[in-house]
Amino acid sequence: MKVYIETLGCPKNFNDSQMAAGILEKNNHMMVESPEAADAIIVNTCGFINDAKTESIDRIFEMAQFKAEGKKLIVSGCLSQRYADELFEEMPEVDAFIGVNEYEQLPQLLDDLKERQIIRNGCDLDILESSVRKLDENPYTATIKIAEGCNNICAYCIIPKIRGKYRSKREEDIIREAEMLAKAGCKELILIAQDVTYYGKDLYGEYRLAQLLRKLCRIEGIVWIRLMYCYEDRITDELIETIASEEKICNYLDIPIQHASNHVLKAMNRRSTAASIDQTVKKLKKSIPDIHIRTTLIVGFPGETEEDYEELIDFVERERFARLGVFAYSQEENTAAGEMENQIDEEIKEQRLDGIMRRQLDISLELNREKIGSTLEVLVEEEDAVGSYIGRTRYDAPEIDNSVIFTSDRKHRPGDIVMVLIDDAFDYDLVGREVS
Repeated sequence: MKVYIETLGCPKNFNDSQMAAGILEKNNHMMVESPEAADAIIVNTCGFINDAKTESIDRIFEMAQFKAEGKKLIVSGCLSQRYADELFEEMPEVDAFIGVNEYEQLPQLLDDLKERQIIRNGCDLDILESSVRKLDENPYTATIKIAEGCNNICAYCIIPKIRGKYRSKREEDIIREAEMLAKAGCKELILIAQDVTYYGKDLYGEYRLAQLLRKLCRIEGIVWIRLMYCYEDRITDELIETIASEEKICNYLDIPIQHASNHVLKAMNRRSTAASIDQTVKKLKKSIPDIHIRTTLIVGFPGETEEDYEELIDFVERERFARLGVFAYSQEENTAAGEMENQIDEEIKEQRLDGIMRRQLDISLELNREKIGSTLEVLVEEEDAVGSYIGRTRYDAPEIDNSVIFTSDRKHRPGDIVMVLIDDAFDYDLVGREVS
């Protein structure tokens, strides 16, 4: 059967879709690039916040238009795990809803699907074997999921109820998957999990991220290693020293701090404080002078006062994060925050979000201008026009961070790494030319 997978949401979802595609191909199904060419369509959804849920539902309805051609429609992922019963009643167009751990059942489901059904078991199942993963044609950059689930119980977050408790992947399995990626041409390895800094605690009784990183650095062919989703309170001295000493590890750290007011952090059930965040940032900058920290913030959390918001603004101005994203708080059912009093008006949330992003725009421009005249290593992502390319530096993750637009007299393909002299800078992009 020909199958098309439409993936929404975070890199962890894209990783799951690659696993699903590999399982299907191993069982004699064929993956295709468009819903028009498919016999069956799978929509791998996100159900984290309201905007993501709306996007997922809209996309399901878009794919449902192909039902008239006799195609099967299956919905998987977080939205399906969370709301399968309700969606089963409201979306008769969908043939099956499957949870986040049911991808191994897809081949049989496609072969035997005669009536609508829900396949959704517990969310604490073992992590799928990665050897079946279907890679992109040119996987010069690839994620590797080192764990599933989450043990943090942040008041606003539904993920532990969707994805289950934290389960680390065995170190030897991660190394084997990374070696497979390297042989396939991967140059940039991006470690992902709900919390990469917790890695190993459940399996080995201790945090093992630093040890894992040192082993990954020994794999030939891997040039960059990037860390996403680090919790501030678990960024140990050993981890900082490992990042500082290993050339392959990008001097880039994603640390979603969410807020800087102790009042709000406590209400969010976060372990960090404004002082601990400040101390960790200072330690990172001292040990790794060119460290680029990405963070995400939530504004409009229940009970957030104007004073709390001003604290956050002051914090952003003081820390001058290289990369920063902001979300307006999304009230989610079955979360502690969703039941809290003092919910903030949507208009106030948007005003606060806009205020921080406007300030960050200035900071980003100032930091980018400091790079004018420097020569940076750039990974090529696409040819923009003849002699013009778009890429990104070690300090930028794919899809979410800055780009470098540069000219070159040489022909390049995605995945090439070149040296670029920066001539100009904008809010979120750099401009330059390749140099020898």
